[in-house]
Amino acid sequence: MDTEESEASEEFLLPRSRLANERLRAMIPGGAHTYAKGDDQYPDDLAPVISHGRGAHVWDIDGNRYVEFGSGLRSVSLGHAHPRVIEAVRRELDRGSNFVRPSVVEVEAAERFLATVPTAEMVKFAKNGSDVTTAAVRLARAVTGRARVALCGDHPFYSVDDWFIGTTPMSAGVPAATTDLTVAFPYGDLAATEELLTRYQDEVACLILEPATHTEPPPGYLAGLRELADRHGCVLIFDEMITGFRWSEAGAQGLYGVVPDLSTFGKALGNGCAVSALAGRRDLMEWGGLRHSGDRVFLLSTTHGAETHSLAAAMAVQATYVEEGVTARLHALGERLAAGVRDAAAGMGVGDHVVVRGRASNLVFATLDENREPSQQYRTLFLRRLLAGGVLAPSFVVSGALGDADIDHTVDVVAQACAVYRKALDAGDPTPWMGGRPVKPVFRRSV
Repeated sequence: MDTEESEASEEFLLPRSRLANERLRAMIPGGAHTYAKGDDQYPDDLAPVISHGRGAHVWDIDGNRYVEFGSGLRSVSLGHAHPRVIEAVRRELDRGSNFVRPSVVEVEAAERFLATVPTAEMVKFAKNGSDVTTAAVRLARAVTGRARVALCGDHPFYSVDDWFIGTTPMSAGVPAATTDLTVAFPYGDLAATEELLTRYQDEVACLILEPATHTEPPPGYLAGLRELADRHGCVLIFDEMITGFRWSEAGAQGLYGVVPDLSTFGKALGNGCAVSALAGRRDLMEWGGLRHSGDRVFLLSTTHGAETHSLAAAMAVQATYVEEGVTARLHALGERLAAGVRDAAAGMGVGDHVVVRGRASNLVFATLDENREPSQQYRTLFLRRLLAGGVLAPSFVVSGALGDADIDHTVDVVAQACAVYRKALDAGDPTPWMGGRPVKPVFRRSV
């Protein structure tokens, strides 16, 4: 066997994880509670099942340690088991976690949130992002008396609820009548958005979008959306699930200085604890309260939305971000990582094929084929080599717990992966280095 064949057949095995994944699939549809965590997102038989995590590292049940990126789908931005967050959670657990009336912790958490996000006037907490984005849409419909929702079609996810899922390839079970009420506009194109609002004159309840993603908003774009929403009488909603804390402590709205009517936060808010927030203008939010003279809106009412330990975690996270300058650290770490990965890819002759994109605090990578088109096959090869090198990276989204040694190790592993990537490009076929079926996109119509 020559050297290339030896490298192509080299095995990195996870026998205990493979068996655990079989057990997961037998009991849980898809084998995971989040589609993005499914083993179909990883190379064949190389989906590690996690035992525990600390800081920027996780260990699988086979005993392997990894440098982890994208921790908890971007939710664990301070690192796993952060001492300040754990202490806050533990303190509240000893005092009870849920009561028949609001806890004083709810007052403190609301005050802390509104101080951190001063563009909002009221806030209501829930457990996940879908709860609060759907509440925002419902509120917009109630306030405007309109049924249509206009979402940015360039952004990948908003909610598990029908108003969004009906627009995806996984629309089975969503009535067409519901899907017909959702329309899409392109990011960064004010003219196209105005054309849509004119076409559906007085029908659109809201514009909902992530204020920024892998590219910066064009100059004047967010302010232009604000003006369009005002002129057409619809509600402007910023989905700040990702941009919250990673762009600034007050989210993208705090960084770019454009104030939405409503905004939604989650992910980094609890450093892995289940907490999300709907925030916005008082006159809108009060439609779901007790100081409104019109028909009440069933805004949010969740049994576990105000669990004391999750709210305590959120307060600890916000205090840590503000006092320790975490957002700046995330940007510095991301800039160092991006530069290293780009240099490694270029050095191996694949700089046009392994591409790092996004804001430094929210990096993703693209794997492109011989024609520079996105390729799941090359993504499979790349992920396989990263895993074998002890790097768990569905993205390159950093956490504040990473150290210089972690970045250096990751860049070294990326360089090794890129060397194999170059061989596959030269061969015109990544199959020998994939180790089985390709990884799959989350949103697809068939299994």
